[in-house]
Order: sequence, then structure tokens, then C-alpha cells
Amino acid sequence: MTKTISILGSTGSIGRQTLDVADLLGLRVAAMAADRNVDRMEDQCRKYRPQLAVMMNEQAAQELKVRLADINTKVASGLNGLMEAASLQEADTVVTAVSGMVGLRPTLAAIGEKKRIALANKETLVCAGELVMGEARRCGAEIIPVDSEHSAIFQCLIGCKDRAEIKRLILTCSGGPFFGFDRERLACVTKADALRHPNWKMGQKITVDCATLMNKGLEVIEAMRLYDLPLSKVTAIIHRQSVVHSLVEFCDGAVMAQLGVPDMRLPIQLAMTYPERKGSPAAALDLIGCGSLDFKPIDEENFPCFRLAKKSAEMGGTACAAMNAANEAAVALFLQEKIGFYDISDAVQAAMEAPVILNPNLEQILEADHAARELVQKMF
Repeated sequence: MTKTISILGSTGSIGRQTLDVADLLGLRVAAMAADRNVDRMEDQCRKYRPQLAVMMNEQAAQELKVRLADINTKVASGLNGLMEAASLQEADTVVTAVSGMVGLRPTLAAIGEKKRIALANKETLVCAGELVMGEARRCGAEIIPVDSEHSAIFQCLIGCKDRAEIKRLILTCSGGPFFGFDRERLACVTKADALRHPNWKMGQKITVDCATLMNKGLEVIEAMRLYDLPLSKVTAIIHRQSVVHSLVEFCDGAVMAQLGVPDMRLPIQLAMTYPERKGSPAAALDLIGCGSLDFKPIDEENFPCFRLAKKSAEMGGTACAAMNAANEAAVALFLQEKIGFYDISDAVQAAMEAPVILNPNLEQILEADHAARELVQKMF
């Protein structure tokens, strides 16, 4: 069981809930990292007194350093600071809850130090899954998923030692705020509309990804990498209630599902305590009160981001990195209200037309990421 943690993304939704879990389990917080929320980071540092606090934004780091001058917490900045937090000797588990491609290098650094990785940054495996999982095997690092869907699959596969027994993984998807919308309605949706997720409270980027269904496409790729399965063995379905978090169908026809209330503290805590389970502050699932559980197919025609993500998985190589980078750049513009809903998928499709490098190294992955971001900026 985990005793000391570093949290990359401590001021975000997953980071704050991880601190709730740390309080419950009595875990020590050795390092915390965030982007630019100085007020929240100061509060966290004064409560948890970490050895290291990191702000990605240099100006925010300087301000935090002044504010924390009276306590014994080192303040660092930028990618180097993030790497230091990820590889800190005192931490046995690193929670990677930063959003986007920025999580890749710190995750590799933590793997190199043989940490347990509580992975809540799906882009790391989307862009460089083979590289990351190969390094984890080589170094003997343990990766435990924190996403509710991948935690569900992880739990369903406990005791399954032969991956050949798996017929398919079935990820569930709430459908986001625009379930049932046709193309005409979707073309007019706004940032405010996209941020009204029906079931989960999350950061803005992932909430928009849920609205476009790109998030589910990214999760399909992440599942392929985590469990070393081809795309043909990973699928997704709409489940509006977010009670069944995912399912595994086995070769003999048996299907196992993991159910629970939509509370991210459950998968976060399991990533800390595995292979043990501990009591949780999350509410118990009321099977009588939760009502009917419905399942429907994903509308790939009106939500092309899901289809494009799967296509990038088929293409392989740097296609996934280009797809992810274009999506990140386009979602950032959408959140600034500079582009529309379908401009996101148009940007992703354009980036995926770039030449693909198969079996890329880290530098080639980063180059594909950079090129896709530049393309999106030029498009709009």
C-alpha cells in the first residue's frame, strides 16, 4: 500500500480528490505540482507541508516562493520542476493528474525511478503508449489506472492471468451534455453548453472532450495500451447513468462489470491501496434507487472525434500524437470561444493527414505533437 505520494496536478479536480483520499488514508504528501493557481497551491502547501511545490508557470512560481517564505517547502518551476516532483525519492507513488501531453516526460521519469504510477493522464498512453508501457516493464514500475473506466477494467481483470481469455473490453460513456443532438444542433452549441456535464465534475478540457466524445476515443486507445490489446478487442457504448463504469467480456461468454456511484475518490483510493481495499467516504451504490440501466451505441456520424481517435489507433505510430495534439490545441481555442464545436474535429482530421512514423522514439512523438499544434494555430 502507498505511504507517500507526489501529486502532479494537485490543484485540479483529480488532485483535490486525491488529497481527500490522502487525508482518509493518512498518506504523506511529498510533492505537489500545478500550472498557475497560486492561491490554491499556497493553501495546499500550508496544510500538507510538502518537501517540493512546483508551478509550471514561472511567474506563478515566483509568487508562490514569496508567499511560502515562512515554511520549509522548496518551490520549483516548469518542466524541470515537474520532473523533479515525479522522481522525488521520498514518494513511492506518483499521481499523474496533469492535463495533456505535458504529463508524458514526468511519467517516464517516475517510471525510471520504479514508482507506482496512479495514472489519471490518458494522453501519456494515447501519444506514447508502447514506449511508456515498454519502459514500465523494463524498469519494473507499476501502472494503476485512475480513470473510472480503466479502473473498472483493472478490477474486472484481477485474477485474469491470461489475456487470451479476453474477448473484448467494453468502456461505458455517459454521452456528455449533447447526447441525442443532431449535427444542426451541435453546430450551434457554446462553451457554456459543453461544460454542463450531466454526471461528473471535472476540469474544462476533459469536460469538452466528453462533449465531443473525444474523451471516449482517447480512453479506447489508453485501454489498448494498458492491456496490450488490438482495437478490435476494445469498444465503447453509451450508458447515461454512469453506474456501470466498464465491462469485460471473456471468451466463454461471461461478462464482468464494475458498478459504483460516480465518485472519483473510489478509483483514486484503489490506486493507493491496491492490492488491499479500505473503507471509503464515497456513498454506497443503491441498486434499488439508481433506477434502470440503459445502454446504446455511440453516434459516430454526429460525433466524429470518437471515430477519428479510433482511426488514429488504426494508423498507429505518430498518428495518435498528432490527433491528440490537434485536439488539445483546438479545445483550447474552443474554450476561448474563438472556434466552433465542429472546428475541433476538423482540426483533428487535418492534423491526421500528416505523414506517419511507425515505431517512433520520444523525440519523433514530440515533433509530431508540435507540428500538429502549429497546424491548428495556422488554421484558425
